[in-house]
Amino acid sequence: MTAEIVNLNRFRKARERALREKLAHENRLRFGQTRSERSLIQTEKLKSESDLDGARREGGCSAGRKDDVDPSNAS
Repeated sequence: MTAEIVNLNRFRKARERALREKLAHENRLRFGQTRSERSLIQTEKLKSESDLDGARREGGCSAGRKDDVDPSNAS
């Protein structure tokens, strides 16, 4: 009829460790990206920026606007 002795310190540490593991897993799901995913996203971003720059008009309709200031004439 003797009760099993429980080390409360060990129990507390195990509970905290499980909580930290759960939080780490949630953070990995939320923020984690592999190196290949990051490089793919960077490559897609650079391609879309270059496509946008390639479609940009030179001069355009802002050439005749009076509110634009030419940097060479600005004082």
